Amino acid sequence: MLRLLVNRRKIYLKLYHKIFIRSKLNKNRVLFESFSGKSYSDNPRAIYNEMVKQNLPFEYIWIINDTDKEIPAPAKKVKRFSLAYYYYLATSKFWVLNTRLPNGIKKREEVIYIQTWHGTPLKKLAFDMNEVRMPGTTTEKYKRNFYTESQKWDYLVSPNRYSTEIFQRAFKFDKDILEVGYPRNDVLYQKNNQQDILKIKEKIGLPLDKKVILYAPTWRDDEYYGKGKYKFDLKLDLQQFQTRLSGEYVLLLRMHYLIADSINVEGVEDFVYNLSSYNDISELYLVSDVLITDYSSVFFDYGNLKRPIIFFTYDIEKYRDMLRGFYYDFEQKAPGPLLSESEQVINAIEDISCIKNKYSEKFSKFYNRYCSLDNGTSSQQIINQIFKSK
Repeated sequence: MLRLLVNRRKIYLKLYHKIFIRSKLNKNRVLFESFSGKSYSDNPRAIYNEMVKQNLPFEYIWIINDTDKEIPAPAKKVKRFSLAYYYYLATSKFWVLNTRLPNGIKKREEVIYIQTWHGTPLKKLAFDMNEVRMPGTTTEKYKRNFYTESQKWDYLVSPNRYSTEIFQRAFKFDKDILEVGYPRNDVLYQKNNQQDILKIKEKIGLPLDKKVILYAPTWRDDEYYGKGKYKFDLKLDLQQFQTRLSGEYVLLLRMHYLIADSINVEGVEDFVYNLSSYNDISELYLVSDVLITDYSSVFFDYGNLKRPIIFFTYDIEKYRDMLRGFYYDFEQKAPGPLLSESEQVINAIEDISCIKNKYSEKFSKFYNRYCSLDNGTSSQQIINQIFKSK
């Protein structure tokens, strides 16, 4: 079956290069994809929603792995790697993605490719990585493929000056960078009010009388089952969390999109909500009173809400020294405590007011450097510069 799928994709790719790419380009067609078709989410979603809200005269294509997923009209859903996928790639004037294309896809010169990326970098990226430990590739191959991809981009969205400097070097990108904040963070300014937060809690099914803790960790390059499928060993003691915190809180789990493991919440179902497949993480930020994370870029986005952040960094020496390395002195400048034991995390949450006060100065410096461009208008700025000027 796998061989059949691979052979079919090879045939479709040949059709793409021999026939589809010579077809007439639709100058009013915009193609969106988020996290390699895994979800309707992130920066592409925010840009799409704003374009629809403004009733702009475009045809919209959403690339998705599961076409049963709900995507609001008027977008046409197209299954990734289907024949239609290659046709719409070849004939859409605009591409809006937040991760790389599959290897082998040639971009027509007339196509405008907007790469939004998907996070302010803490851990090292692409050409800044000394060694790549991901499955199915080598350091040399990974960097060669990344360079081939980044040269296709016409625009790259950056959330802040810090990211711009890293992206230019790590991606070897010398074209237009849109340093306008992140579209996915627009909602953090537009809906950060009690009425909208209550609506989101009701939609998810969260108790309205409880505060919310969000745990959103990243993946580890060297812990995997295979290409694109990563292991994750949950180090938080969920039973202890429930015993000590359930009177005041519930806990939301949001795993990284590359993590393949299903998280066992047996025995704590009334306290723990596994929302790893929830499309819009921004809504989870809005309902959360405290964030627990590690080396994920989520804390740069969550920082816009000016709420407490706890870093559960039980493997920081390995991650820092062996896997990726960090772009800045994380241990000295993090806007919250770095903790290595589950009990320490619980203690910090029980004393969260003290934590917030203790880290207020670091948080203020952090916010000014990484969050100052976000103001609820990033999607609008991108639309004005690209879609309304063409």
